[in-house]
Order: sequence, then C-alpha cells, then structure tokens
Amino acid sequence: MGIVILLIMLAGVGLMLTRRLPTAFALVLLGLAIAVVAKAPLTGKNSILDTVVQEGAVALAATMLAVLIGSWLGKLMEETGIAGTLVRKIVEFGGDRPTVVALGVLAVSALIGTVTGSAPAAMMAGIIGIPAMIAVGVPKATAAGTILMGIAAGMPFELPVWQFFSTALDLPLETVKGFMMKLFPLAAFFAVLFVLVENRRKGVEHAWSLASVRERPDSARRRDRARRMGDAPWYALLAPVVPLVLALGFKLAIIPSMLAGVLWALFTTTRPGQYNKRLLRTLYGGFEVAAPPIALFVAIGILLASVKLPGAVDALNPLVKAVAPGNAFVFVLVFTLLVPLCLYRGPLNVYGLGAGIAGVLIAAGIYPAVAVLGLTASYNQVFGVSDPTSTQTVWAAQYSGVSPQQVMLRTLPYVWCVALGGFVVTAATQL
Repeated sequence: MGIVILLIMLAGVGLMLTRRLPTAFALVLLGLAIAVVAKAPLTGKNSILDTVVQEGAVALAATMLAVLIGSWLGKLMEETGIAGTLVRKIVEFGGDRPTVVALGVLAVSALIGTVTGSAPAAMMAGIIGIPAMIAVGVPKATAAGTILMGIAAGMPFELPVWQFFSTALDLPLETVKGFMMKLFPLAAFFAVLFVLVENRRKGVEHAWSLASVRERPDSARRRDRARRMGDAPWYALLAPVVPLVLALGFKLAIIPSMLAGVLWALFTTTRPGQYNKRLLRTLYGGFEVAAPPIALFVAIGILLASVKLPGAVDALNPLVKAVAPGNAFVFVLVFTLLVPLCLYRGPLNVYGLGAGIAGVLIAAGIYPAVAVLGLTASYNQVFGVSDPTSTQTVWAAQYSGVSPQQVMLRTLPYVWCVALGGFVVTAATQL
C-alpha cells in the first residue's frame, strides 16, 4: 500500500508540473486518493469526510486569517504611499551609485517582505525600485533578483509564515520563531552578497527595462499613482515594523500584532472622515490578493490530514525509514543535493506536495518536528526566490525585461547556500 501511495504522490507531482490541474485542486485530489488507499472510512473517526475534508480544510484557518490581514496591511501600504515612499527615499539617498541603490532597495524589500510575500511584496518594492535600479546601471536580472532576495531576507520575520509552520507542523510559535531567528542571518548575508557580487561581476549596464515598452497596464498605473501621491509622513513608515515589535518585543499574538500594523498605517496617513472607506476598500483588495494562498492552504490542510491517517502512516513508515538519512552529515548532504526538487512546483515545495512529505516525516516519527521545520523553512527560501513558476519571480522578471529562468540561474547559487546553512543548523541542533 505504501508503494501505491508513493505512486499517487508522483502522479500528483506530474499533474502540477504539467499544469493539467492547478496546485490547489491537485493537492485536494491527492489527499482524497491517499485517504481511499489508506482504507479510511467514509465518515466517523479518521474518515474521509469528517477528518480529511471537514477538519483538514480548516486546519490552517489561523494561517489563512494571518495571510488575509497581511494582504490587508500590504494594500494599505500601497494605497497610502508608505511602500512607495520607502523606496523613493532609498533611491534618492543612493543617487547614481548602483550598488548603494540596490542595497537600499534590498533593505526596503526585506522590510516589505515581513508584511506580505509573493507578488504583492514584489510589486510594492519593485514598481519604483526596479526602474530606479536599472536607470542607474544595475543589470536587469540583478535588479529582479535584488527584489526577490530582499523579500526572502524578510521572510524569516513574516508573521503569516510563522503561523503556517506552527499550525502545519504542530509546533509552538516560540519554537518556530527560534529557528527563524537562526535562519535570518543566513538569508540576509547571502542577499547582500548577491547584490555586491552580481553588480561587480556584471558591471554597470545603462539600459532601460523592457518593461517600459511592454509592461502590463496595471503596473504602469500603479507606478504613476505612486509618483502622484507624494511622500507618506515619516512616522507612517513604521507600519511594517509595528507588528514585528509587538510580536517579538512584547510577545503579542500574531493576529493582534498584524491588526495593530493595519491601524497604524490607517491612522498615520488618513483623515478621520476617510477611515471607513479606506478600511473597506483595502480590506476588499486584501481579499483579492489573499484568495490564491488561502485556497492553497485549504488544500494543504486536506493533504496533511490524509497523510496523518493511521493507515497512511503505517504504510509509509517502513518506506520512509528505509531512505531517510539518519547521520547528520548524510542528512545535510542528501537534502542539499535535493534542493532543485523544490523548484517548478516540485515534490519538496512546501506549498505543494512538500507539505505532505513533511507531514509523513513527522507522523512516522522519522525526524522531530523541529528538524522538519528546518527542512521546510530552508527549502522555502529557495522556492520564494528562484522558482520560475512562483508569482513573485515571474512578475519581477517580466517587469525587469528578462525571463524567470534567467533570474533563477542568477539567484539559485545564493539561495542554495542559504538552504545549506539551514540544514547545517538543523543537523547540529536537532540530530
């Protein structure tokens, strides 16, 4: 039965890679198929309908709400000019020095990446930042990579990501935060190294982005609106920092911390008579942004519930134990070599089949949950930057006038090193 479940997983990977089915739909079908093969009853305890569908669909509800509030805050930062002001101030400070401008945009991207990830973060930082970098001579692929590496550097502080790993892996938030604090210096170091090395290696290229010729109309409108709005007040620029201070410094829960960021962004930029309209408008915009990841989290919850069924655990346990590396050195070596499998929506992508594999490793007792956190969080650094199918990579590449594959080749060596560092930390502390 274990072999059958593995074959079903491979079929799911094929459906996602060939794009015959959207990832969320493929994961739901995969979860249901595994439950059937595991001989789960239709209803009752450890059943298809009650456990896999009903409980699994809402298992990551806290993560979904955190993603929605993060998207809400992101829309507020965009509409009120907070994000645009941050980028413009950095560009003005950098002048015509390509490396200084790129490092500044990298820092702003990291700050925005703590609020929300994916394409919205790339747009907020990149709509002004990418043309500014290219205008001062930063190579196009390096400009796109700078935005993505910056977002990834901020990812260890992204509160919805904390909530996702805490819920999916059944770990306390303090444990997740502890590992993320160890991962952040690695992500930040290699992000800065990327900017320094790639700008020096490629030299100055005074060429305008192809995006100026064929950019999407909505991106052009966003950039023009950002220019017209003027600067947000300096104290409003603290909006992305407020949730972090509350969550890290005062140990406030994630959702209240993020709501505080929403209120800060609102009250520091908006006249009292406009509160209601702006709140509702940006909230509805946040729903639009958050819809795809929320659908994905529903599907991931269903998949996690299915692989944790007793029948699935019993079937997969001997197979996983036979191939999972136990020695710390072999652990680091094997999982470092497997890094490419989290690209192109591959089997180690944590927002796909990788979540199911993580569930199997924990349910079967192969590794402690904290070690699985180390694996998945490290792989997530690679996926978030270099996967040519991820929305932020596609947007940043196209807006810069290069292909996602060019960005992947430019950034992959650096995020591969980040993943390696994460595996070393995991092996040294958990194995």
